[in-house]
Amino acid sequence: MLIGPVFTRELATAPRRVRFYAAPAVYVGGLLVLMCTAWLLMIGTQQVRNVGDMARFGAALFQFLAPLQLVLAVFFSALGSASAVAQEKDRRTLELLLLTNLSNSELVLGKLLASMLNVLVLLAAGLPFFMMIVLFGGVSFEQVLRVFAVTLVTALAAGSLGSTIALWREKTFQTLALTALVLAILAAWEVLLASGALFASQSGAALGRWAGALSPWQAVLAAARPQLIQSAKWLAFGSAYQTYVALAIAITVGINLIAMLMVRVWNPSKEVRFRADDPDEFRTAADAAADPTAPAAARSVHAAPGKLRSVWDNPVLWREVCTWAYGRKVVIVRLVYVALFIATALGVHAALRILGSSTSSASTLPVTVLPLLVLSLVLVNALAVTSITTERDLGAFDLLLVTDLTPLEFIWGKLAGVCYVAKEMILLPAALAVYLCIAGALSLENLIYLLGGLALMNLFVATLGIHAGLTYTNSRSAVAVSLGTVFFLFVGVATCMRIMISFSGSFQLQLAPFLAFMIGGSAGLFAALGARNPSQAIGLASLLLPVLTFVAITGFLQGDTLGVFLIVEFTYGLTTAAMLVPAISEFDVATGRTTD
Repeated sequence: MLIGPVFTRELATAPRRVRFYAAPAVYVGGLLVLMCTAWLLMIGTQQVRNVGDMARFGAALFQFLAPLQLVLAVFFSALGSASAVAQEKDRRTLELLLLTNLSNSELVLGKLLASMLNVLVLLAAGLPFFMMIVLFGGVSFEQVLRVFAVTLVTALAAGSLGSTIALWREKTFQTLALTALVLAILAAWEVLLASGALFASQSGAALGRWAGALSPWQAVLAAARPQLIQSAKWLAFGSAYQTYVALAIAITVGINLIAMLMVRVWNPSKEVRFRADDPDEFRTAADAAADPTAPAAARSVHAAPGKLRSVWDNPVLWREVCTWAYGRKVVIVRLVYVALFIATALGVHAALRILGSSTSSASTLPVTVLPLLVLSLVLVNALAVTSITTERDLGAFDLLLVTDLTPLEFIWGKLAGVCYVAKEMILLPAALAVYLCIAGALSLENLIYLLGGLALMNLFVATLGIHAGLTYTNSRSAVAVSLGTVFFLFVGVATCMRIMISFSGSFQLQLAPFLAFMIGGSAGLFAALGARNPSQAIGLASLLLPVLTFVAITGFLQGDTLGVFLIVEFTYGLTTAAMLVPAISEFDVATGRTTD
């Protein structure tokens, strides 16, 4: 058996699923669409006269796709492994695995590689495509192998991180949030390296090289560049990517060793052990009332100790607001996020002092603020989807469905509860935008647009999480669809903007090359949102969102802020309503209890 029965079972059962073959096909098809889009843009804006132009196109395409593949691998490895282990804990099947004769290494490594199997298959499927880029010229097979080596070790390190955090933490939201926070800190580190503020002096040059060696982004860029020194061997230790590969392997081994040593210490959790050790935890109110030795307070109708609490008219909202529904350790998530916000705010303040408080300096600030904004939306989405999946895994969702709760009370209770629990993630970015306006780096008009856009996007990602949790009965599928949709929306926007900026010319001429990109985005969005419970509203929203997002991107690059704001409000407002209205008016269909 390969690394224990856990991985062997996944290796034997995964090829029986359709998505095992569909995901690599979609991935390679997406890469092909990006290549064709870039080619059409190049021949539409300039003439291809000789082999040198083809080689420059191949090198530019490779330099663009290599970091994109790295981002995809890191995201799906980290959150995929984290959600896979968290699902085992929510369903209490991890405790059954701990009762078997599986060794710690078989359990940790088997679960890690089983959760990363799809990512490894995607990388294997993408290798021939990257080899095909060599035919354009400007890229060698050695560069492709170096890039894939960096991507593979980074994916293993990210997957090990997500798996270890999931084994450590009890609640799914805590796991996803802490994993996302670590990735956000890594993104902030990349921004810091890109600015070069701390390593500008000669005394900090050596420190800067080591800091760059800890950066996967810098490593993949270094691996994608051709070797100028012919005597340098591929396995020679010294360059940035080679140092990074060695450090990434060491970090991966260290993280997994910690997980192997602590997996049976962390699990079962203290909460489960406390209940198992305390027989009074399993006594019902009737048992306590029938016990003559029990005190009078325990023999009352309310056998639970402590002061009685009155429940609100909406018990779902009361539970989200007044109880620790996501565990007490959610405070750790809030503290880490606040620390990251303070670091971002200090960086913005320092940038304003250096660049001056003028609106011309605002163009450099989004690079610093963007990781915090994206992280906030990802955390709100993760909280929303886990608020439903946790109820399903614990069996509480079926109990709620047989109560007299109305769909309106349930959906709005969950939405309001998610906004309350994630209030730091919603309010702090808005406060940072207000500070930018006060400092003069953001106009009042743009502040209004930004606050309105942030409010709508928070509502959109929260509704998306609840929609995915209601639609998909499997928790891992719900988390993957919800977070994957948010991720691909941001990556798609960033990819479009980078392609547009890389190829100069009129934005109107770029509409035709991006048609395949928009059609693929519409099909993928409809498959994620409406494949199980299709509706005309979701179909219309899936069709319009990629097209209008492209129009918004072109308007943003041309400086039309009002047009961008109106398009974003209409597009994402329509998509939010398309998910929200059926969840309330056709609640039984949305939850899968009946079919329309």
